[in-house]
Amino acid sequence: METMRAWRVHEYGEPLEVLRLDEIALPDPGPGEVRIKVQAIPLNLNDLERITGGNMMVRPEFPYSPGMEVFGVVDACGAGAEGLLGQRVAAITRQAHGGFAEYAICPAVGVFEIADDIALPDAAALFFPFHLAWLGLFDRADLQAGETVLIHAGAGGSGSAAIQLAKAFGATVFATAGSDAKVELCLELGADHAINYNTEDFSEIVLAETAGRGVDVVFDNVGEAVMDASFKCTAYNGRYLMMGFASNKLVADEPFIVPRRIAMGNFKLCGVLLNYQSDDMIALIKQGMGWNVAPRGLGEIATNDIVELVRSGAVRAVVGSAPDFTELPQAITAMAERDTVGRVIVML
Repeated sequence: METMRAWRVHEYGEPLEVLRLDEIALPDPGPGEVRIKVQAIPLNLNDLERITGGNMMVRPEFPYSPGMEVFGVVDACGAGAEGLLGQRVAAITRQAHGGFAEYAICPAVGVFEIADDIALPDAAALFFPFHLAWLGLFDRADLQAGETVLIHAGAGGSGSAAIQLAKAFGATVFATAGSDAKVELCLELGADHAINYNTEDFSEIVLAETAGRGVDVVFDNVGEAVMDASFKCTAYNGRYLMMGFASNKLVADEPFIVPRRIAMGNFKLCGVLLNYQSDDMIALIKQGMGWNVAPRGLGEIATNDIVELVRSGAVRAVVGSAPDFTELPQAITAMAERDTVGRVIVML
């Protein structure tokens, strides 16, 4: 039996306490799936919930490997996915876990080829946060050149991607971050105004700099902690992007938005979810859950746009660290403690 190493949890807890490096059987892909020989693992906040037992829609059965995103080479394919064999790809893992391992199973619909001319670890940093930022800014908010954007957590993965994408398309960017060093990074990435939210009132600054009008688009991946102040500085007919809930994910499934606040704001509240599916699955999900998910073709457009912007030098991956696979528990602990900038890419 062929085996591989995988970081797994057998119970919930802190990463340094519960992540174990196990030797387990090599997995096989099913229909519509591929197996990826992993070269790099981009860490995401969602991975923490599968370690600590935080908010998640589906709880995997113990023991299991966290890890929602991987980068590597397709080395085996299930029925219907044979065309991906041998490709160098970025991918979302099956049911958003299983990626903290030397091999990972991924649905083919969420696998995207990344050309060899973009080297690691940068190549592994271009999928989830860049696609999320692209979907929010362009597909949902229809950002136009000359508009203004407020981007929260600008030194993080999706925030740093959003700053660069918005600037590349001619927007004026306000960014917030939690330290002076992170503010400097936002400015380096092209933000026109960068604000330390721990020492300054970002809503007052935004309103002052926009002559009291507010911004056309708010890119909010923080949620509850910044929402009221962000509503205050959203312009008439602006678009408020609900990108995530990093400050308190418990409210993601609780009623906490006051409808009158939206009505009085005269702006558009936009949900953003990165979940690519085939046409038949889109219809099933809509019928069964009432959710709207994106077609794979949109992901291919996003990938092409992002890769071309990287090649032109208009945007770049922001990789804060690239630790070894054996250091994964320490790396995700640093991310949990907000002691990181950009993306953490674990290398194998």
